[in-house]
Amino acid sequence: MARIIVVTSGKGGVGKTTSTANLGMALAKRGRSVAVIDADFGLRNLDLLLGLENRIVYTALEVLAGECRLEQALVKDKRQSRLVLLPAAQTRMKDAITAEQMKQLVGMLGDKKYDYILIDSPAGIEQGFQNAIAPAQEGVIVTTPEIAAVRDADRVIGLLEAHNVKKINLIVNRIRPAMVLANDMMSVQDVREILAIPLLGVVPDDERVIVSTNRGEPLVLSETKSLAGTAFDNIARRLEGEKVEFLDLNPRPENFFTRLRKLLTTKIM
Repeated sequence: MARIIVVTSGKGGVGKTTSTANLGMALAKRGRSVAVIDADFGLRNLDLLLGLENRIVYTALEVLAGECRLEQALVKDKRQSRLVLLPAAQTRMKDAITAEQMKQLVGMLGDKKYDYILIDSPAGIEQGFQNAIAPAQEGVIVTTPEIAAVRDADRVIGLLEAHNVKKINLIVNRIRPAMVLANDMMSVQDVREILAIPLLGVVPDDERVIVSTNRGEPLVLSETKSLAGTAFDNIARRLEGEKVEFLDLNPRPENFFTRLRKLLTTKIM
């Protein structure tokens, strides 16, 4: 049986699609067969982050309409053959399909013996969100350490629980330890206390996320692993049931030699 996990948040721009792309790729690297579904009809982006936008011929809508077979719509990743994408239609609105049709699509994928089916949820809590969570067995909440994002995440947790999604985990994205230390940003502990769900991972703010997004190359594929890429790899391992220590993201206090070097540099200038 595939594990059917919806990646959601409520608020837009917190990193749901980035998380879906990197988690899917990290799980595929670990030998798992993974299907990722873009449930954001009208504003699809998952194909861009995976670098598969030029290979899309059919979408989920054509599958539902009987205009193509499911296998024709699935886009296989060339770098990790165990990962496939079921793209959303970009020219239609979020109400183009129903919750029951989303269940039908996931059921068709479930028959293909995937280990994981990851559903990338659109922002908000309207029809697109309702469609995305309809077939889900588990939820991954992605939030940034901002009051608005955390409040929206709290609302979404309640909606998931109302839909009988009981296993819900948390990813805190774009954490900036120096800002937390200066009391300019909520800490991971602050977020955990408000949301009261298990922590799956903490992803530091990293400018390489922007580079990887523009190139369509998930961070977990990079040979020079960034902290964010390592964090997503670790999240995949925790999803698999491994006990993995969380990254130490606390800023290091300056030692004597660091302070001396700064002092000498300042004097020279």
